[in-house]
Amino acid sequence: MSDDEALPWELTLRFGGTAEGRDLNREFRHKDYATNVLSFPSDDEEPEGDTWYVGDIFICVPVLAKESDELEIPLAAHLQHLVVHGMLHLVGYDHDLGEAEAEEMENLERTILAEMGLPDPYLAHEVLMMKDA
Repeated sequence: MSDDEALPWELTLRFGGTAEGRDLNREFRHKDYATNVLSFPSDDEEPEGDTWYVGDIFICVPVLAKESDELEIPLAAHLQHLVVHGMLHLVGYDHDLGEAEAEEMENLERTILAEMGLPDPYLAHEVLMMKDA
């Protein structure tokens, strides 16, 4: 596949509110709060050449908006970051497995977003953390 070809991935992207986000997070991750993005990978194996249904992504819009405001980044840029983050989870990346896995995933997110012409999302978070210190 060349750099100009689209990935043969298909997915469902759902937007919802805080109550739904909390319910999903509690049911599937056993965490009782609404989070920004949840990914639900498909059980389908990657096919040779055909499209691949990789799974579902849920974006909690109120959390997305709150984080965007707190991080002082455009809502669209934060949304794009969360979609990329969610897609990486769908294809097997997991930052919860350890520091090395988290770093690998963040670096890949940075690379993908840079190729899309978007800023490093983790710089905004680091700036916010320094403000709070």
